[in-house]
Amino acid sequence: MIPEIELQSPQEIKEYQEKRLRELLPYLQEDSAFYKRHFEQNKIDISQIQTLEDLQQIPTVSKDDLQKNNEDFLCVPRSKVIDHVTTSGTLGDPVSFYLTDKDLNRLAYNEAISFACSGVTADDTIQLMTTMDRRFMAGMAYFLGARQLGAGIIRTGSGIPELQWDSIEKFNPTYLIAVPSFLVKLIAFAEKNGHDLNATSVKAAICIGEPIREPDFQLNTLGKKIKEHWDIDLYSTYASTEMATAFNECSAQQGGHLHPELIIAEILDENEQPVNAGEVGELVVTTLGVEGMPLLRFKTGDMVQAHDESCTCGRNSLRLGPVVGRKKQMIKYKGTTLYPPAMINLLNDFSGIDGYVIELRHNELGTDEILLRIHAPAANDILLKEVKDHFRAKLRVRPNVVFESKETLDAIRFPKTSRKPVVVVDLR
Repeated sequence: MIPEIELQSPQEIKEYQEKRLRELLPYLQEDSAFYKRHFEQNKIDISQIQTLEDLQQIPTVSKDDLQKNNEDFLCVPRSKVIDHVTTSGTLGDPVSFYLTDKDLNRLAYNEAISFACSGVTADDTIQLMTTMDRRFMAGMAYFLGARQLGAGIIRTGSGIPELQWDSIEKFNPTYLIAVPSFLVKLIAFAEKNGHDLNATSVKAAICIGEPIREPDFQLNTLGKKIKEHWDIDLYSTYASTEMATAFNECSAQQGGHLHPELIIAEILDENEQPVNAGEVGELVVTTLGVEGMPLLRFKTGDMVQAHDESCTCGRNSLRLGPVVGRKKQMIKYKGTTLYPPAMINLLNDFSGIDGYVIELRHNELGTDEILLRIHAPAANDILLKEVKDHFRAKLRVRPNVVFESKETLDAIRFPKTSRKPVVVVDLR
């Protein structure tokens, strides 16, 4: 199930996207209060925007714009809104998104072709280990996509390893959709309670929310921990509520494939200019085919590296490597630039650590400081020194580290309104 456009030449893909862009611009000017104002204030003549390169004439928009002008992005009357979702609020207050019936069909199509990219067929059964409530778009997208693809669905929800294993052994799923760190907990539960990991029907997991690969596509520490114990294929996926689109890995596992019919992607530097080939930059997206709240040149805040060479699967669409980090969470620490995912990867090296929060703040000199709040059942000075030395050896930084009780750490990691654990707290 590969859309024909993804097999076209890069030039044909570009021309197709330019045609769709020219259809989007009049719609935004006519029906989006925000973009109508945006075009007027910046003296944008949309008739002059004919190519992807011409997008540079239009200023980008950010999460701040969405927060301050949320309702002005809506392009349809409220009577056409079917589903109401919100973002997770990773770096600020959640933003509301309104989906029409057409948007729900688009969402189902997006996830169906994304699942198919990762090898899912109508013969497979998917165990969905994520919530469908709490105004969460992703869980609903997975359900709709699997349904459109014709695959079986087991809605177990998040957490509860005992329920997950009961469902695995009762319904024989072939694919799991889960946060990779939860798969590690699932493995630990299995080993403790006599479940044979490699005697199950599970052949693959689609990993959401956390990276499992290094920039060179090799498995990172978290990915290796899973594979060492459970001989299943692991597929990365990258998505966000704002994009209403997913980038899934194919069997080559060399980055998530862009779907040209659903989204235009730009990778920009700090001056909002396209980065050179192979360089890391911020992902900026323009959604295609969205009726309720389409976005034009939206800055995701995610730092990524794009790959444009043809894939061995036959697709010629752009591929994205794993997210390096959030732009706003970039840390300048004693001459070193780094992002939280690099620290998370190192913390996952320690089997004795079963929970952590990375806290970022400014010191009295106005420079960045890193505090690692860690829970370890066998906390001691030796582990403390090992963590600090490991960071210094791998990242050339030596953060402050404190041990916390499980209760104290959980209070930070699981705020009442959050749909997923908080791992990074930025107090700067």
